[in-house]
Amino acid sequence: MDRDRDRDLDRRGWLRGAPPPVWARLLPSVLLAGVGTAELISPVPLDVGFLLGAIPPLAVLAHGPVVTAVLGVLAVVVLTVPVFRLDNPGSTDLLTVSFVAALSVLLSFVRSRRDAQLVTERAVAEVAQRAVVPPLPEEVGPVRCAGLYRAAQSGTLVGGDFFDVRAGPYGVRAVMGDVQGHGLSAVATVASLLGAFREAVLDQPDPEAVAARLDRRLAVDSAGEPHAELFATAVLLDFSADARVVRIVACGQAGPLLLRDGRTVELDVEPCTPLGLGLAEVTPPRVVSVRLRAGDRLFLASDGVTEARDAGGVFYPLAERLPGLADEDPAALAERVWTDLVRYCPDVRDDVTMLVLAPRPRGGP
Repeated sequence: MDRDRDRDLDRRGWLRGAPPPVWARLLPSVLLAGVGTAELISPVPLDVGFLLGAIPPLAVLAHGPVVTAVLGVLAVVVLTVPVFRLDNPGSTDLLTVSFVAALSVLLSFVRSRRDAQLVTERAVAEVAQRAVVPPLPEEVGPVRCAGLYRAAQSGTLVGGDFFDVRAGPYGVRAVMGDVQGHGLSAVATVASLLGAFREAVLDQPDPEAVAARLDRRLAVDSAGEPHAELFATAVLLDFSADARVVRIVACGQAGPLLLRDGRTVELDVEPCTPLGLGLAEVTPPRVVSVRLRAGDRLFLASDGVTEARDAGGVFYPLAERLPGLADEDPAALAERVWTDLVRYCPDVRDDVTMLVLAPRPRGGP
């Protein structure tokens, strides 16, 4: 979880909430030392005292009120001490630098208080969002798994995509989906769907019944709003107890890709209607069973991956590139695809979700 938090800070950047870079912290001190050194080594006085007025405002960008005050006092000292040969500033210059320093201390105090409040609010938001979509364990029953999520809305950990892998009395089950919309407005729907999925894993004996439960959940949630038009697409996977067979249900979304023997196999999974339309119980979705071998990996990706385009408008060729990015570690595979996707399409605007499942069949070849 700490590694994910650090990665998210890197993605946000300094102007989006990440800690200030080292150069921003050092710049006021370097400028102060540069002015003082230049005056000391120059054979003639230099007219660079005006640079001292910039030191307190620069300190505000990266330091608290105490450090800003110290730098402001040092700037005034350099301006007035005779050894620096800036000891004849006009009263207006001295008052201007002093006023700017005092104002900078006030601004730094306000910024520090606001930053502390934002850190607290972000910490609460992270806990809430992690509760909605907690990190996947490395292994669930006989299935190794890894998920990667990059929200389209900057600064958020959860958006319109979701995934989960759970073990229950009927085996290991996985889901990956995409609700209508993205960003924080979709988090409530994601939470509702994942709650229904986790309950259905314990109660429903087959994947089509799980799909019907999710469909009903969305239909009930949107019943009180006449124009809600709430729907979601999802892929459900149901592994047998020995992980030698997986049953797949696709609701408005393409099925997973199968990595086998160094090549990509596109499974013949026909998507049925999306969730939330109230049709799952009337027209049960088609279930496709796939026999698995040792070394097989199932790769699921959201449309943020499959619909990403390069500068020429060409879609990201996931099926073609996947074998070359394959790795025995599911987490490494997802990270490699993400790195390759960003290289192919630097301006990714949609939620990006990947789920890698590596079953380990028991009892037989």
